[in-house]
Amino acid sequence: MSHQPRPRTVVGCTLLVIALGAVASACGSDGNPLSARPYDATDQISFNAPDGDGKKADPDKPLEVTADDDRITDVTAVDSTGRYVAGRLSADGSRWHSTEPLAAGAHYTVRVSTEDDDGAPGRRVLSFDTGKPTVKKRLAVVFGPEAGEYGVGQPVVAKLDQPVKDPAQRAVVERGLKVDSTPFAQGGWHWVDDKELHYRPKEYWPAHATVRAHSNLDGIKISDRLWGGPVKELRLTTGDRVIAVTDASTHSMTVSRNNQEIKQIPVTTGKPGFDTRNGVKVVLGKEYYVRMRGTTVGIAEGSADSYDLPVYYATRVTWSGEYVHAAPWSVGSQGYANVSHGCTGMSTANAEWFFDNIRQGDVVQVVNSNGDTMETFGNGFGDWNLDWARWTKGSALTGAKQKTQQETARLSPAAV
Repeated sequence: MSHQPRPRTVVGCTLLVIALGAVASACGSDGNPLSARPYDATDQISFNAPDGDGKKADPDKPLEVTADDDRITDVTAVDSTGRYVAGRLSADGSRWHSTEPLAAGAHYTVRVSTEDDDGAPGRRVLSFDTGKPTVKKRLAVVFGPEAGEYGVGQPVVAKLDQPVKDPAQRAVVERGLKVDSTPFAQGGWHWVDDKELHYRPKEYWPAHATVRAHSNLDGIKISDRLWGGPVKELRLTTGDRVIAVTDASTHSMTVSRNNQEIKQIPVTTGKPGFDTRNGVKVVLGKEYYVRMRGTTVGIAEGSADSYDLPVYYATRVTWSGEYVHAAPWSVGSQGYANVSHGCTGMSTANAEWFFDNIRQGDVVQVVNSNGDTMETFGNGFGDWNLDWARWTKGSALTGAKQKTQQETARLSPAAV
């Protein structure tokens, strides 16, 4: 070995390991565990990556670090963009290997901390470059919605330009797609299908938060024929916590802002045979004027339930045509009976107020209707109708794919 062992003069001094590549230090001669400077462990540590010879490492192969006589205590591998490589250290400290792919066309710095039989700390630092992908096919990802301010119920969507079906490949993709929020909110991805993922927090986003969706996939191998490509970052903000709860049994909507009730509105919801969907929905958009026709939802023209109406102050909550809107023709029933074809109707004045005080991404929940539960996916954002345990099972990292339709008991306003 190329260093001189240092005598251990203090009995019972413990090993101190500082995370993320800081030096593991034994006790020095003055009894201070930080006083022993690390020796050069170059002759003790080997890599399977080229070291300064101009050659580039194969990104298809895992990075391996091995020790001869010393014991490895810590390894960090990070590229020039700040992406860390996860790895696993053997129990005896003789070997470390990466457990996720290296990026192609990247520059890496690897820091290895060691200790010898006497507890003296050593270090070796290595830099290397990886070669370009062997194939040109790249996965394109688009985050949504568009940048802007949204309600606290708005999920983040990642749409892929080609399907990813294999669970291991999904894990690579999901690991590379990041969503951060300030203030912090625990969240996770859920695979809707082979080409779409949704991200939502365990609870609603905090009010007045900043949400950032970004990707570490560029240059990462997904499969033998597919590599990650560059992805445009997305930044969203949230407004006040606005939640509207419609109780179909009492024909009333309660609107709260930041947990304070601000308005009670008499409403009418879907009549028998056209019952409004139960559950949590997310506002998809607002339209001052919509022409609503029964034929668009399968009602035969000229039948008893046929309609063709100009509708104002329409707030959309499903793609299939469910709105909260002005319904001056049913004011006599609002607060007393359910007479609509599935929408939530209210007076023109109340609909205008609702329209002015709601934004895309705000939460609209219906309870105590005889209708089915809002579809989880495909008809808007029914994401919140999955509890957190079932949501995380839709992740390639935390659980297996499962059914997304939820079977729920009738809900109550207290569920919000």
